[in-house]
Amino acid sequence: MSTNNKPNRLITEKSPYLLQHAHNPVHWYPWGQEAFDKAKRENKPVLVSIGYATCHWCHVMAHESFEDQQVADILNEHFISIKVDREERPDIDSMYMSVCQMMTGQGGWPLNVFVTPDQKPFYAGTYFPKRSAYGRPGFIDALTQLLDAYHNDRDHIESLAEKATNNLRIKAAGQTENTLTQESIHKAYYQLMSSFDTLYGGFGSAPKFPAPHMLTFLMRYFEWTGQENALYAVTKTLNGMANGGIYDHIGSGFTRYSTDEKWLVPHFEKMLYDNALLIDAYTEAYQITQHHEYEKLVQDLIQFIKRDMMNRDGSFYSAIDADSEGKEGQYYVWTKEEIMTHLGDDLGALFCAVYHITEEGNFEGQNIPHTISTSFDDIKAAYSIDDKTLHSKLQSARHILLTVRQERPAPLIDDKVLTSWNALMISALAKAGSVFHEKEAIRIAKQAMSFLETHLVQQERLMVRYREGDVKHLGFIEDYAHMLTAYMSLYEATFDLDWLTKARAVAENMFELFWDEQIGGFFFSGSDAEALIVREKEVYDGAMPSGNSTALQQLLKLSRMIGRQDWIETLEKMFSAFYVDVSSYPSGHTAFLQGLLSQYAVKREIIILGKKGDPQKEQLLQALQKRFMPFDLILTAETGQELARLAPFTKDYKTINDSTTVYICENYSCRQPITNLDEAMEQLFQT
Repeated sequence: MSTNNKPNRLITEKSPYLLQHAHNPVHWYPWGQEAFDKAKRENKPVLVSIGYATCHWCHVMAHESFEDQQVADILNEHFISIKVDREERPDIDSMYMSVCQMMTGQGGWPLNVFVTPDQKPFYAGTYFPKRSAYGRPGFIDALTQLLDAYHNDRDHIESLAEKATNNLRIKAAGQTENTLTQESIHKAYYQLMSSFDTLYGGFGSAPKFPAPHMLTFLMRYFEWTGQENALYAVTKTLNGMANGGIYDHIGSGFTRYSTDEKWLVPHFEKMLYDNALLIDAYTEAYQITQHHEYEKLVQDLIQFIKRDMMNRDGSFYSAIDADSEGKEGQYYVWTKEEIMTHLGDDLGALFCAVYHITEEGNFEGQNIPHTISTSFDDIKAAYSIDDKTLHSKLQSARHILLTVRQERPAPLIDDKVLTSWNALMISALAKAGSVFHEKEAIRIAKQAMSFLETHLVQQERLMVRYREGDVKHLGFIEDYAHMLTAYMSLYEATFDLDWLTKARAVAENMFELFWDEQIGGFFFSGSDAEALIVREKEVYDGAMPSGNSTALQQLLKLSRMIGRQDWIETLEKMFSAFYVDVSSYPSGHTAFLQGLLSQYAVKREIIILGKKGDPQKEQLLQALQKRFMPFDLILTAETGQELARLAPFTKDYKTINDSTTVYICENYSCRQPITNLDEAMEQLFQT
């Protein structure tokens, strides 16, 4: 996006998104006091423009407007312009996105908000073309009209800004009169099912997003109620996505969303968090169904992460752009001629038949490989081959095409390391590693965690981002919550109590830095953070589960594990603090409702004491890891005394006759200890 030889103030930043705009003719500022002080001195409105490095429409608007001298002249003369990377400053993004949704009924990126010099918003929108067209206001017209209003109708502007700010404060305050019940859980289920696409899977119409937390909610709902439709919606959606173009059939990995209802045409960018959350969803679906296709898919996703999204130091990149050579999807699509040239007649014909590769194509004259309507039985019959031969040939074809594709100009990689997204991937790898007994996945997860602990903790404070040795921004609730998830998953994968000790330390920090003592719930930013016009709380589960949702789920689990009843009582305040948000739109809060659901479900604490390496003990632990038991907790050590340093209630638990001993506790009462493996299995897995 380099159009100006003389760089602006963004040139000293480390964010790939800000650096993309460092040579714009617009005199951009990074977010900070300098910009707002200048706006005050010169009595100018402020443009806060928010996006991220792999955002397609951010690129489009940059090219049309921010690289354009005419637009730059207006902005430079009459406005103070600030660029924000939403992935580094989700607090600013969340606050102004709420404003945009209040003002326009929708949101998205790029997000362009016009604010007063004291940061109060008076106008917001997303993408603006340079000139007005097709009912969408043009950027030049918007700038001209806003400038006129700012100087000639100031009272109106100030009134709009005050109203928007007050609305934010009201939203942040929440309420405490009512509390959530299981009614909201059932309502979320019915809302999801009413929007469920029975033909292709997924929820709602195009564009379709993966929304993994909706799927993990439905799996827990199924476990709690036995409602088969909930599980059907999950498998139908997971199968639809795995067959569609949203999944990269050549190199693996899921893209951001599908532009159509069939999951065929993706928006080609690949995000770390999507793939982490989908590894989770497919792993849990495997636990319930034991479908080996899900295991194979998860293994392929792990290979993709290792190959394309992992840095040499063990950390994970944030995203891979949709665009290459200035064109969306260019890296991923194929002509039939290319396929036949590289694979030869026989293998090429088979590949084209399986993945629907045609002369005319399915995307701008080229092909996105997919298996949406492929009948593998028909293929085997037509080509007179068995299952094993078919899969071997397709694997060989994909390998050849991947090698060819790697020679193409590659899309940009956003190589910054985000704590929250890395933590999500660590958690996903640890869980997949434990379910599929893949030691390599657990090794990678530990390695990435070591990187975060070394580079993204400063003076005992978790930070947001690392890039090229530079660490920036105090961590938000989502960083802490996802870090807690990662520690919990590493414990559940290894049963090493050190991870649980670290989880407890993070939990203590979360309450200290973010908890709202008055109403309940966690603030977005810490008590030591830069003060914005409002201290927000976010509970809506968008592309990722919110910090509050994740915190609720994990802290409830940890509290039970270590016997912190006081924490459980504190956390219950969240059911009233977020009552209005969650009860008015339950299906938009499915991660949060997983925390509430766990309160109603039958819960068990399973304590297993016995020597490390004892075959019986190992067999039992592996059997527990393989099954979907989302409401059960497993604590294990050699002795009760060893466990007691974390969970004091276990101090009197003992092994019997020096054998591995199992204690099963349910609804605050414990059964007789068991030393017989078969008996333990029977009691644990009885259905």
